Amino acid sequence: MLTFVGLGLYDERSVTIAGRDAIHAADRVFAEFYTSRLVGTDLESLEAFHGTDIEVRDRAGIEQDPEPILDAAEREDVVFLTAGDTMVSTTHTDLRLRAEERGVETRVVHGTTAQTAAGSLTGLQNYRFGKATTLPFEHAHGGDGVPDSVVRTIEDNRSRDLHTLVYLDIKVDDPHWDDSDDTYMTADRAATLLAEEFPETLAVVVARAGSPDPTVAAGTLSELAARSFGDPLHLLVIPGELHPIEEETLDAIADA
Repeated sequence: MLTFVGLGLYDERSVTIAGRDAIHAADRVFAEFYTSRLVGTDLESLEAFHGTDIEVRDRAGIEQDPEPILDAAEREDVVFLTAGDTMVSTTHTDLRLRAEERGVETRVVHGTTAQTAAGSLTGLQNYRFGKATTLPFEHAHGGDGVPDSVVRTIEDNRSRDLHTLVYLDIKVDDPHWDDSDDTYMTADRAATLLAEEFPETLAVVVARAGSPDPTVAAGTLSELAARSFGDPLHLLVIPGELHPIEEETLDAIADA
């Protein structure tokens, strides 16, 4: 069997009880932390908490050479770990399909996602979120400013009074990324880029969701660009037209 376990958002304690049980019962445990990572812990702490060795694979080890994981799952009970919820990335779906093609039974143990946490922490209604988008580092997409696809997604959602969740770029184990470049895009840097297109637009920063001290702050993108929001991970939400309850919540918890 190959069991996919989402570890949640922040540290070794963010996993569900069902996920922890699956890890304890596994013969081997693999993980990847290039799509996202738990910034409140490290590999040594994860292994100590779960009492097991965790074999970490980089992007190439998952996308180009998944055979060691699949071979093990044909003979043993194997767990594959990711931060957040395990099936958010198509990389993980591909691995599951490869296992099914081999006749390996698979199952999924979900973890908390950044998307649901953003709605919970901001008070913005979950069913009013439209298509999400990712804001890349300028160096990563080879251009200046904000890619047209990001601008179109925000504009389209706003035209339908929908909120836009903007994931901020993470560069971990990327062979094309210079070590001197930042690993995590911060919310103030994202606000600076987006303010060129939407200077007086309301936005909400969510920092360190899932941690004991998350930050939620609202203001125009120009205002947020001048602030600092501490350690990663950061998210940005561009709201559509607000419901009165959403307005009250942002005023109460985010100083809108």
